[in-house]
Amino acid sequence: MDLELMINSFPRLLNATVVTLKLLSLSLFFGLFIGLLFAVMRMSNNLILNRFAYGYSYLFRGTPLLVQIFIIYFGFGQIEFIRNSILWVILKEPYWCAIIAFALNTGAYTSEILRSAFQTIKKGYIEAGKSLGISSKIIFYKIQIPIAIRQSLPAYGNEIILMLKGTSLASTVTLMDLTGVAKYIISTTFKPIEVFIVAGSIYLFMTFAIHNFIKFLEKKYSY
Repeated sequence: MDLELMINSFPRLLNATVVTLKLLSLSLFFGLFIGLLFAVMRMSNNLILNRFAYGYSYLFRGTPLLVQIFIIYFGFGQIEFIRNSILWVILKEPYWCAIIAFALNTGAYTSEILRSAFQTIKKGYIEAGKSLGISSKIIFYKIQIPIAIRQSLPAYGNEIILMLKGTSLASTVTLMDLTGVAKYIISTTFKPIEVFIVAGSIYLFMTFAIHNFIKFLEKKYSY
């Protein structure tokens, strides 16, 4: 075991962790809005909106994240219409392609998490709001969404952790995130065990931090 390599690799891997956290944060930010939108569409009485949201969720939850990244990064680049459009400004960059793939993927899972949370809200809360003359829109934003978010915290915490580990796939499209830098160091030192132990330890620490943060939120906002 090359302890010196592990010590020397740590600062470089720690710097790469910043890229991983940026990918995770932006993906979750966009994914949360996508998930909320499609959760509302899934609960809609409009059959077209309902089926469209179901199809989106089924597609992105039913195919591997790696395949989705490859289609967005490699596949769209082969379409001449996209290369000649303003979309190419974004889709030619591996960073944004990865974020789009991650956001769409986590958005599909988030939509199902939120949909389940919305469906568990007791009707009495909504009826109480209506009895006070509060509009349906205000009830949705001020009552239903906060309750749904609170109830979905445990499941959403798991999704955040899964998304953190999923960001390691960004290295397959040349991004130098934590896994990407680890692969580069291994390619020059030919010592994968030592490097991956350090990289894995950083992932483990981030998972530990996220897990405990979600537990804190659950305790703080529990009934």
